[in-house]
Amino acid sequence: MFEKVLVANRGEIAIRVMRTLKEMGIGSVGVYSEADREAPHVAEADEAFLLGPPPPAESYLRIEKLLEVASESGAEAIHPGYGFLAENAAFAQACSEAGVVFIGPPASAIESMGSKTRAREIMRDAGVPIVPGATEPSADVDAARETAEELGYPVACKAAGGGGGKGFRVARTVDELAEAFEGAAREGERFFSDDRVYLERYLDDPRHVEVQVLADSHGNVVHLGERDCSIQRRHQKLIEEAPGPHVDAEMRERIGRIATDAARAVSYRSAGTVEGMQVGEEYFFLEMNTRVQVEHCVTEMVTGVDIVREQVLIATGEELSVSQQAVELRGHAIECRINAEAAHKGFAPAPGRIEHYVEPGGPGVRVDSGLRAGSEVTPLYDPMVAKLIVWDGDRDRATARMLRALGEYEISPLQTLIPFHRAILATEQWARGETCRDLTDDREWLRELAPPPANSADASADQGEKTERTYAVEVDGRLHKVKVIGAAAGAAAPTPATKRPPRRERAAGAGGGASGPALASPLQGTILKVAVDEGAEVEEGALICVIEAMKMENEIAAHRSGKVASLAVRQGAAVNAGDQICTIEQA
Repeated sequence: MFEKVLVANRGEIAIRVMRTLKEMGIGSVGVYSEADREAPHVAEADEAFLLGPPPPAESYLRIEKLLEVASESGAEAIHPGYGFLAENAAFAQACSEAGVVFIGPPASAIESMGSKTRAREIMRDAGVPIVPGATEPSADVDAARETAEELGYPVACKAAGGGGGKGFRVARTVDELAEAFEGAAREGERFFSDDRVYLERYLDDPRHVEVQVLADSHGNVVHLGERDCSIQRRHQKLIEEAPGPHVDAEMRERIGRIATDAARAVSYRSAGTVEGMQVGEEYFFLEMNTRVQVEHCVTEMVTGVDIVREQVLIATGEELSVSQQAVELRGHAIECRINAEAAHKGFAPAPGRIEHYVEPGGPGVRVDSGLRAGSEVTPLYDPMVAKLIVWDGDRDRATARMLRALGEYEISPLQTLIPFHRAILATEQWARGETCRDLTDDREWLRELAPPPANSADASADQGEKTERTYAVEVDGRLHKVKVIGAAAGAAAPTPATKRPPRRERAAGAGGGASGPALASPLQGTILKVAVDEGAEVEEGALICVIEAMKMENEIAAHRSGKVASLAVRQGAAVNAGDQICTIEQA
């Protein structure tokens, strides 16, 4: 057994891994960037080392520095978590060459599955059903156009090294192909250093169903059932559940066999996930994630298997602690990703500081969090604040428990997806087990999730700053909660029950809801693309630019029709929330 393990990650996944290490009696080594000096995962580690400046490329992605820390600290193994270097074959190989155990699959398996086209080819040859499409990247847009004509529209343009929803664009017509191809290539290059793009038939409204697998070095491969991850925005997951609401025993056995066959085809070892698309009774291989998934928690809740513990044991050379016959799914689990995003603004990133933070509790409730009161969600990293997971005897009861837990969660003044989760879990679509794409793609429905405006009294300048306080008042032996909004009392000491009323939000449009000629940036980030020139005539909703923030590309659209009188941004430049992007003058 290892005595010390370096956790090459940050946030909630670093803390989650460290907790299992502590239970196993293994010391944990944390790492951090200059921006994360006060982060909770640093305090959770038994010892911690600085990697470098805030940008990931100068800290969490520095392979040589991580190996240097492993050597200095005496760590015998490295757990990569997810993201960053978790699926980097070069990192796995570098660990091996340095005599450090990589707690994950062999570099060869990462290499095979890291290229989506190579993975599709391997799965096809192994008899695993794949989504109709190419097994080789298209050389350019013209070649992609020929492939698209063969497949028929709509088509999905996918980065060969992509994953997690990045490098995925859809072209519904030939007119949309060039933009989709270019966008997929750009994200592939930015996030995976691979701009190659291949095409697949785009399946309309499929269910995203994935299977958790475990494989050891003794030839044992098991699956732990499936997870349904169909609630997504921009092909990135928001809510996951296990078991799948439309997977019966026969399909579970069939897709479990597909997943274990896929793992054996690449001599897999460690925890991994085979992702697929469910269309009715059909199931198609999509890709394999060679790491622990963000949503592994729901599988742990219904099986009782600690997936991270299994990863560590497998890395030490031990056999799996669970057999296929012993795997039993009990009850139902749901996970909501609590991201710092404004759903009413098209899921725009909403970085900021957390001043007040209270997690929910009670039976069947689990919170995997990487932040606390005083922490800040920065544009540098993923917008996830926490994962809220609940378990109960069946899906309806688990839904009721999740709604209760969401109602208890207090995070302010940071904007999060809590209002979105509460709204969508209360819909008939969710109750019927639908994908809910009609809601996540509906801008009008999303705008209804905007925070309530402050009352008219709050807008009066002579009223001064307003605060909201909740008091417990006893009347005739009965306790009542009374909310009072009034002028801030300078002498009043802040209490956990004191919070500011929600700020007034402008109408949430793609361009931030501006009504005058100026179009302001709704977020902080980097300009990846400028789609217009000064003097151009544009229609309302036309693409003006693309801003990358918190690992997401955000398309900023014209807030009204007219002429682009001035353009204040350029490709590669940084932009802050509120900065002017352009002015659009109406005739």
